Amino acid sequence: MLNRLKKMDWMMLTILLMFMGISTLLVRSATYNNPSYANHDLKTLVFYGIGFGVIILATLVDYRLILKTWYVWYGLGIVLLMLIFVFVQKKNGAQSWFEFGDVSFQPAEVMKLFLIIAVAAIMGRRQGDSLRMRTDVMVVAAVAFVPFLLVMMQPDLGNAMIYVFIVLGMLWIGNVRYSYVTIGLIVVVGGTLLFVTLFTSYNSEIQSYLESKKLGHWYERINTYIHPEEASKDASQQSRYAQIAIGSGGLSGDGYLQGESKNRKFIPYTYSDSIFVVIGEEFGFQGAAVLLLLYFLFIYRMILIAYQCYDLRGSFIIIGIATMMVFQIFQNIGMMIGIMPITGITLPFISYGGTSLLLNMMCIGLVFSIRAHQDKYQVEN
Repeated sequence: MLNRLKKMDWMMLTILLMFMGISTLLVRSATYNNPSYANHDLKTLVFYGIGFGVIILATLVDYRLILKTWYVWYGLGIVLLMLIFVFVQKKNGAQSWFEFGDVSFQPAEVMKLFLIIAVAAIMGRRQGDSLRMRTDVMVVAAVAFVPFLLVMMQPDLGNAMIYVFIVLGMLWIGNVRYSYVTIGLIVVVGGTLLFVTLFTSYNSEIQSYLESKKLGHWYERINTYIHPEEASKDASQQSRYAQIAIGSGGLSGDGYLQGESKNRKFIPYTYSDSIFVVIGEEFGFQGAAVLLLLYFLFIYRMILIAYQCYDLRGSFIIIGIATMMVFQIFQNIGMMIGIMPITGITLPFISYGGTSLLLNMMCIGLVFSIRAHQDKYQVEN
């Protein structure tokens, strides 16, 4: 047991401790003048404490046992996503969270890890050979489509997008043929152009339909991104104020707790989805650059561990986790600076939220398990 723990990546653990300090300070800054969110900074420390315990436990578990039972975890995730529609009432137009008193749980978050494990197990059967369309790529697509559809029905566009990018990243590293990549790019580009064309041509009809289904916020977000000049003041307010706040921070920021836009509540969810605004406004370009550097080093260490794996399935899992985190970082920061549409995606390890933080810590624990259990002569095919 001690030998396994010694194989944990201590640079990643150090960065996680730094993330804990940064997250606690930022959540405190975002909530200190709002009694409704009192003690969220202390809760963040509690979540991190539990998360480090999860990392230790996950490191000790042989990841190959999890891969053997991937269908159990995948099935559990699908069941949880389906139970949402049975036991959860719509809140703010969506059904996404199980709530047990003060504790809430989002199955779509946990499904990310279950999907990564399932795809790694399926692709691992090829043992490094090129993936075949019918027996590999199509199977992976089918496995990913079911949770994608269920999450879109909630509706949760942000997490559904993450599923897509997880699968694309894993297929790329899984030795997919270039002809399949070309076909995929043609489909994605063509589908995107078709969507934009149809959205523009039938704008009013789409707006009426989505509003009749109580999904008007989807229309506002998409229209703000595709046609920013036509967006209403309310639709573009969060993005516009976020850019103003980040820009006002300049090189070194306005100072801790001194962010004017944040303190005057111009930007919603500064403790969660919009927490990057707090960094940019109060710590400026320097603070944002430090955070991005930490992310870079963190992802770099993950990729290095994946490169050193003897078991390709372990590499696939790590690349899936890295892809998930890279996309979340890019999407969250991108929507705050106006280059990506507004979604509910949080900033990994920094935004307040127990489910997302514990999921990310569980993912890191699985990365450490892969590193700790790499034995060239015991890898199972």
